Amino acid sequence: MGEDRHPAPANVVPYADQALLLALRGAGQEAVMQVLWIYEHPLDLDGVRRFHQNFGHGLIGRLIERSPLPFGRHRWVSAPGPQAPLDIAERPRPREELYDWAHDQVELPLDPEFGPCWRMGVQSFTDGTSAVSLVLSHTVIDGAGAVATVAAAVHGNGKDLDYPPRRSRSRTRAVLEDLRQLIADLPEIGRTLVKAVKVALRRKDELVRPGAPAPAPARSGDYVTTAFTTALIDIEQWDSRAEELGGNHFSLVAGFAGKLAQNVGRTRASDGAVTLMIPVSEREDASDTGGNVVTIANVTFDPDPVASDLSGARAAIKQGLTTARQTPDEVVELLPLIPFLPKSAMGRIADMAFGFTADVPVSCSNLGDVPDDLLRVDGTVAERFYFRGVDRNLSSEVLEKRGGLMTVASMRLGGKVILPVMSGQPGADNSRARLREVITQTLAEFDLSGVIE
Repeated sequence: MGEDRHPAPANVVPYADQALLLALRGAGQEAVMQVLWIYEHPLDLDGVRRFHQNFGHGLIGRLIERSPLPFGRHRWVSAPGPQAPLDIAERPRPREELYDWAHDQVELPLDPEFGPCWRMGVQSFTDGTSAVSLVLSHTVIDGAGAVATVAAAVHGNGKDLDYPPRRSRSRTRAVLEDLRQLIADLPEIGRTLVKAVKVALRRKDELVRPGAPAPAPARSGDYVTTAFTTALIDIEQWDSRAEELGGNHFSLVAGFAGKLAQNVGRTRASDGAVTLMIPVSEREDASDTGGNVVTIANVTFDPDPVASDLSGARAAIKQGLTTARQTPDEVVELLPLIPFLPKSAMGRIADMAFGFTADVPVSCSNLGDVPDDLLRVDGTVAERFYFRGVDRNLSSEVLEKRGGLMTVASMRLGGKVILPVMSGQPGADNSRARLREVITQTLAEFDLSGVIE
């Protein structure tokens, strides 16, 4: 992301994570992740309780504490162990209400500053199945970090990061320390200012474009719910089809995402192309403690041929990944200026950074092969495993401004390719039933089939 991810002191929040926090706060939105385990055999509640005790360490055992300086760097502070009680429902619900319950869990309070930044719940269903939900703040941890933290909790070997406790600094000490940090950052800030002038001149149309001001945070009744569902496909079927189409696992994921976007009308108006925003993890090892350690690769291709030939999509992905590594995103390079920007500027910086343009991009992430340990939240193997990212407090106005939203993710786990899909398009049928229909249709175009929850 164009910055030192191991700053001194070690608990200074990276610019990217501070920018994400400020942008979401300014928009009145929240980014969270949810993991769901579905058990068709009896759930071991004692095992779930052990996991709940083990989980609150490492990257998730912390919160963000703001600097007392209006232009200061925020800090990570320690918040180990459970940050909220384990929520065990007293009464079973009908199995068809699984997603309703999952949505209820997502809507429970989370806060990366004041806590909790994660919570767990358990629900039994009248058909004998049980579900476990884990919801996490995306400001504190990304997908790769969550995978590693869940695996550590399963084994009970999570480690704390030795951050200071919350509110452990007096105001005077905090001001002095943050001023020293500011002085240390001045050379980088100066270099960034020079870049900012060049970017502003080159992209002034984006920075001063006419339009309404950023929408005010929505009232609770103004929020929209995007559709979400998950497809599970046998790995052997998936890999065989990818090879037949001249691709690999991820080019088939990208091809599926592109064709799905085409089928819901999420393509560029000028030429029908699809643009994917692909987060590429830069988290090298456990010493990298950033919350969201990714580079975004932008990949554009024609979705028409992908169901019969993945070569074009594969070439576009290769080029996009190469460009992302070799040509740093100039907006990302401006992140050292984030503490100095007024709130009114955050919306447009976010629009530029995340590509909310006429390309109407689709977020397409790939967690790859993950250890089967992730299936064992109670110590035994869950029959099904789902995960997703959720934009909370999303208003119809924001959805319209962004031209809708779509995310497709992938994971290889327990002999399955897991494909969570979220979609919300302005003026469209955004029901889960409709999304399931389109996913079924899209998989069929690739001669693929699977279970769609």
